[in-house]
Amino acid sequence: MSSPTIHHRQLAGMNIHWMNYSLDAFLDEQARLGFETIELWASEPHVWIDHASYFDAKLIRHKIEAHGLSVHTLTPENCVYPYQIAAREPDHIERSFGYFSNGIRMAAELGCDYMEINSGWGYWNEDRDEAWRRSREMLHRLAEVASEMGITLVMETLRPQESQLVVTLADARRMFEEVDHPSLKVMIDTVAMSVSGETIDQWFDVFGDDIRNMHFVDCNPFGHLVWGDGNRNMSEWVSALDRYGYELYLGQEITDGRYLMDPAAADFRNYHNFERYFDEKI
Repeated sequence: MSSPTIHHRQLAGMNIHWMNYSLDAFLDEQARLGFETIELWASEPHVWIDHASYFDAKLIRHKIEAHGLSVHTLTPENCVYPYQIAAREPDHIERSFGYFSNGIRMAAELGCDYMEINSGWGYWNEDRDEAWRRSREMLHRLAEVASEMGITLVMETLRPQESQLVVTLADARRMFEEVDHPSLKVMIDTVAMSVSGETIDQWFDVFGDDIRNMHFVDCNPFGHLVWGDGNRNMSEWVSALDRYGYELYLGQEITDGRYLMDPAAADFRNYHNFERYFDEKI
């Protein structure tokens, strides 16, 4: 049996653990390590989006391309900011719609194919079905905007500590089928997947080619960790990607606070843990 492989271009560095450093520092390091692709986390101080406006996308795109990099997925901050897909109050709904719509517009200006999204969470003390309905309606509205802009939304699951809505594979399937829009696809977050006790094979058996992006990181099962700092079997997971012919992006969403002081060292270790799987010499 041949060794499991991935394409070098699939590996997408992310800037979320670089929040204490400039965007230029992040881009410099990604280029130095040999990344070709990034997934851009859109949050201060690197990239700003709100319900009224967003940073100069042309300037950011120029910076990325000047480093020999490309960005295929934009990930607006959507777990900390006061915007969410399942917002309830009318003004909150419309501000959230404006925020994510501006994310879609910025993704298009950056030359992205995808924008990451989730279900939101609603209120924990309200009827889940009501929050679910609002989430479904917002996702459909945003898919319409994405269709106009040539962007595909990719929905990930959240951990049950983060949401009462789309937290399992079964939830993702239900929401995907209810929204029923060609501009909404799904993505795997390996941490949320692991917390729910699911496998990559199960996700591909359900969604197949509708899986368009991944946050492909180590965990234990919590924590978005550098590969080698958790207890997942990287070789088994890469083999699963091979079995299903997955050749799209593997976003390195490293969020644990231990990496904030020296994100370059974290990226160095993480990148070199992938080198054994590259199907071409770099």
